[in-house]
Amino acid sequence: MQRLYRKAFLIVWLTVTASIILMFTTVYLVRIFPFQEEVERGRLYFALDSAVYLLEKNGPTAAQQFAEAASANRVAVKLLVQAIGPAIDCAETAANTDSQRMVSSGSSCYRVVVERNEIGLLSRLVPRLAPWMSAFLAAAGAALWIARYLTRPVELLKEGLRSLAQGRFDVRIGDKINRKRDEVAALAHDFDLTAARLEEFQEVQRRLFHDVSHELRSPLSRLQAAVGVLRLNPARLEAMMERVEREIARMDNLVGEILTLARLTAGRQQPLERQTVDLIELVRSIVDDSIFESAQKNLTVQYRGIERLVATVNGELFYRAVENVVRNAVKHAPDGTEVIITAGKDSNRFLLTVEDCGPGVPQDLLDAIFQPFTRGSGSTSEGGFGLGLSITKYAFERHGGEVVAQRRRQGGLMIRMSLPLWVDFA
Repeated sequence: MQRLYRKAFLIVWLTVTASIILMFTTVYLVRIFPFQEEVERGRLYFALDSAVYLLEKNGPTAAQQFAEAASANRVAVKLLVQAIGPAIDCAETAANTDSQRMVSSGSSCYRVVVERNEIGLLSRLVPRLAPWMSAFLAAAGAALWIARYLTRPVELLKEGLRSLAQGRFDVRIGDKINRKRDEVAALAHDFDLTAARLEEFQEVQRRLFHDVSHELRSPLSRLQAAVGVLRLNPARLEAMMERVEREIARMDNLVGEILTLARLTAGRQQPLERQTVDLIELVRSIVDDSIFESAQKNLTVQYRGIERLVATVNGELFYRAVENVVRNAVKHAPDGTEVIITAGKDSNRFLLTVEDCGPGVPQDLLDAIFQPFTRGSGSTSEGGFGLGLSITKYAFERHGGEVVAQRRRQGGLMIRMSLPLWVDFA
């Protein structure tokens, strides 16, 4: 990072410095040839004429004071006012040159001489170098700020990536970059989204391990209990075998649902197998099975909607996703109530809703019920694993659709499923 910082600083500083040098060099060349010489000559003439004027009008005292003041100032002018004799000595004008004047004042003749004032090397260099040094310092300051401005986000991003590599997914850098609408701020925002997503995946993985171990512990405990009973009473082998087979089947179902969910959450690495099927025929088949299974609860299962809709989907996955929702509604619906399945088509989307009159779900848990191993408040481990709605959600999302849970005004829960009919599904 220090190497990048130094490179950025040098590049910016040299660029700014070169620009300033070019500007000052151009100005300096314009000044020294020929304009600078004219300015200095004009300064000498002005000082000489001013001293002569003061000598003629105000006398030698005023001229001498002006000469001393002019020579003491930090300009390249040296004035001398000297009395050389009586006024008659000024009659000869041949002594007048560009740098000297013979002037009579009162009864005396004075010689006024102007010449370049040779000042020290340091005095000559400081005024000339001051603008250059100021420019260099200003360029260095600007380069320092710009280099810091450019490399600070990269440094923060590097630290953030190092934290992610170390498994610290709670790191965020967006609030440390005080930029609102540039590409660097967008990059920081994307980094925060990535970190949040990784943190979510980590939490899901941790919770998945915990829930899977918990779900497996119960049937394994019952199997151990059955083995213990058989050791104490081998005569109960027939009864215990039935219990063992039931627990094995339960674990097999759990593993099957976990594998299904894992395949769905693996993303689009492998395309789904597709078939052209009648979606309504699949839905009606699920409804017919539910009517038969819910007869003992005196539960009414109704289908409402269109009679035919052909689409290209993964038929087995679609069937299982819808079946999970319908079975969940039948399981939670009280005796003597009804479950309503409604199918329709809106533009290029297939719409399917499943409504029940059960206890419903609190508003703040409507999204959570689609998380793996999440059950309703009245559910037990004997009634399922809490994976059915998760499989439904991911199955529809793999087809480009969505699943949403809503509370019914009259009580109960409504699951809305939608599926685009025009997408070339992956």
